[in-house]
Amino acid sequence: MNIPDKVVNRLTLYHFILDDLREDEKYISSTKISNLLNMDNSQVRKDLKYLDNSGKCRVGYEVKSLKRKIEECLGFKQTKDAFIVGAGNLGSALAKYNSFKDYGLNILAMFDKDPKKIGTIINGKEVFDISKVGNLASRLGVDIAILTVQREYAQGVANYLAGAGIKYIWNFTPCVLDLPKDVKIWNENLIGSFLQFTNNDKKEEIK
Repeated sequence: MNIPDKVVNRLTLYHFILDDLREDEKYISSTKISNLLNMDNSQVRKDLKYLDNSGKCRVGYEVKSLKRKIEECLGFKQTKDAFIVGAGNLGSALAKYNSFKDYGLNILAMFDKDPKKIGTIINGKEVFDISKVGNLASRLGVDIAILTVQREYAQGVANYLAGAGIKYIWNFTPCVLDLPKDVKIWNENLIGSFLQFTNNDKKEEIK
């Protein structure tokens, strides 16, 4: 099923909410979800239709069933191995985020060019010299890289990753990458998200 990116993003937020519910909460309404996320109730119901999981009138959605449907739809149980390229502050923080495994992302190793970082262990992940990306990607069958290098190195490193067989890049750098069409890029725009959040807050104040 082809689900729009924005819907995928919202479904993960719904899953966060379901995951935090008490064990005795068997049902949840679309209204409760929409209130927690400060969004329109009709949007929640529209998104959940992608799951082919109907709620009960005046009761809501069965929590365990809805959670399972989201996991199946988004492929949480299909483990995807990945590398982190860039062992600086952001890369290290992502390596320490153990919840990635709950959503099917398994970080196998990290890469950097700094001799002081190479050979170190961050949350069980060894930092290798970036020159070893191609060899390890081929041996381990990894085609996903999380890019966290400094902006001035982003394009060069991305070119190297593409040449080393990486087909998917989750880009955390403030740089728009120019790569062959067979390499898929997802830009994590941290600055854009921050500005959107603060600008929306200003709009509320104007009202």
